[in-house]
Amino acid sequence: MIPRVIYANYVDNYTLHIRFSDGSEGDVDFEQELDGEIFGPLKDISYFKNFTVNQELHTVVWPNGADFAPEFLYEKLKVFA
Repeated sequence: MIPRVIYANYVDNYTLHIRFSDGSEGDVDFEQELDGEIFGPLKDISYFKNFTVNQELHTVVWPNGADFAPEFLYEKLKVFA
């Protein structure tokens, strides 16, 4: 089953709290992932905060088209015990 992001909330710096359709949730730190042409603009915190959860892609997306595969986010999840 492909994980689906159903909720995301800004935490601080480059971290989002993400919840998946299977009930898993936790924080994902994107700081080390913001390289390259598409992800570079996300280094600006005000731009980074401007994300949405795309209901068709089932992941977080930014206005410039940047997104991360939900499978990648699921693997990066730091689950709270």
